[in-house]
Amino acid sequence: AGILASKRRVVRAVTLQCVAMKHTLRRPFRLLLLIAACSLVTTSLTMGDEPAVLSRILFGSCIKQEQPMPILETIVAERPELFIFLGDNIYADTTDMEVMRAKYAKLRADAGFAKLLKACPVLATWDDHDYGVNDGGADYPAKIESQQLFVDFWNDPPDSPRRSREGVYDASMFGPAGKRVQVILLDTRYFRSPLVTGDQQVGGRYVPAADPGLTMLGEAQWQWLDEQLRLPADLRIIVTSIQFLPSASGQETWANLPLERERLLRLIASTKANGVVLISGDRHWSELSVLETDVPYPLYELTSSSLNQLHPRGTPTKNTLRALPNTFHRENYGVVEIDWSAADPSITLEIRDIDKAARLRKSVRLGQLQSAIRN
Repeated sequence: AGILASKRRVVRAVTLQCVAMKHTLRRPFRLLLLIAACSLVTTSLTMGDEPAVLSRILFGSCIKQEQPMPILETIVAERPELFIFLGDNIYADTTDMEVMRAKYAKLRADAGFAKLLKACPVLATWDDHDYGVNDGGADYPAKIESQQLFVDFWNDPPDSPRRSREGVYDASMFGPAGKRVQVILLDTRYFRSPLVTGDQQVGGRYVPAADPGLTMLGEAQWQWLDEQLRLPADLRIIVTSIQFLPSASGQETWANLPLERERLLRLIASTKANGVVLISGDRHWSELSVLETDVPYPLYELTSSSLNQLHPRGTPTKNTLRALPNTFHRENYGVVEIDWSAADPSITLEIRDIDKAARLRKSVRLGQLQSAIRN
């Protein structure tokens, strides 16, 4: 945790300087400053202790703070090296910040949650319910106040960019060159345009809208993401609170804004960002998706949901990109394990239940997530 905090202070200082100079400093030079910051941190850490290699990442979403959450004890017992909260970390659903504050306090009082915070570094983004309103976007009236509560609860340091800019998107680097993991937390709420509705379908009434004026991330976050994807990393975990790959309409996914979905796919290709794996939550079931056409390499997305709830319908929506035939609908968490010992490291994606049993599992080689093998 101390290494992570030190690294963030350096990179954030350079990032804030880039923001301050954005009108006078061209983007390529801002990018060079960010790369230099990451190199500086790695060099300073290797002069003493070697940066810790990250091999076991756990994650999950959707916690009803009023319900028991014994799965957090299971997660702590797994000895994670990093845990990521994908969103719906509380169910606030309010514009009253005192109500939201009390719900955060309820989560903090849980013994398993307290143990998890002590067990490993923890990262978090939000989804609609901890943002403040079901299926909410840019028109949520209390988003500024909600962001303040969010960064306070997750103990962002005073110099955190999330305390000085709109949105809770963030990124962190772990490990030395050759074994470097980048974690990118997207904010799919603060800037998102209103969605278009149509006839009721399985999962909801949302329909795709190919309007170039609609946005998922907002231009500032898109520019930031472009710069992040150009930084040197071996494996990149992109965290999106809602599902990215599944194309079925009805539910709330990136498919509702297809031009934004295509923009991210193009950005991964144009930045030559190898090693991308997506993780998502929200759905109250778990599944693995993969896109293998019109991308530089197979793009996997592991969806984990929920940590302590069951889906009332129990059946998933259609997903033509489902990589495994089954889905899982009980309490669960996701796992990304990296075996760096091989010449071509293996990455195992799993969904595990409250008893640590693997319910979904897929292993790929890091070399399979490189654009060169597709040329």
